[in-house]
Amino acid sequence: MSETPSEEKVAGDQTEAPEVEKGYVTLLAELQKKNQQLSTSLKYLQADFENYRKRAEKEMKEVEVFAASRLVTKLLSVLDELELAISNAQSSQDSTLLDGIKMVYKGLSSVLEKEGLQRIEAVGKPFDPDLHEAVETVAGDPGGEATVVEEIRKGFLFKNQVIRPSMVKVKLVSPAVHE
Repeated sequence: MSETPSEEKVAGDQTEAPEVEKGYVTLLAELQKKNQQLSTSLKYLQADFENYRKRAEKEMKEVEVFAASRLVTKLLSVLDELELAISNAQSSQDSTLLDGIKMVYKGLSSVLEKEGLQRIEAVGKPFDPDLHEAVETVAGDPGGEATVVEEIRKGFLFKNQVIRPSMVKVKLVSPAVHE
């Protein structure tokens, strides 16, 4: 007896089921592999973006410090002029003028110090070419080391970087005399 068309269809579905299942398993494995690749790519992109963000923040801080140091460097001449005005006003009889100049000098100095300006201590310290610019030398005693004996112009650090070295007079070490 021959099978009816509906019986044939049921028998055909049963033989196709393992192949369809195999196709779904293969498709699922491919999708899982693609998902893993996308996940890995996303992690790399996130790490790259984080590195970029940190680098951009660092560069912005460097630009900010550079711009501030340029302004501070320009203001140093104003500070020098105020010091000169104070020394000149001390010889005059006008104490109110002297007090006013001192007040402006202290205010400007205070603002610059809060922003990161530091004076380089020079007199009595060993000569350091990174901090000091020797404009004059005097003979010294044998032994020891070259020492700053006079500061001609003040030097400054801004955020721990030299923006103007101190102009100094240096006592050199004279060679030991052998008898």
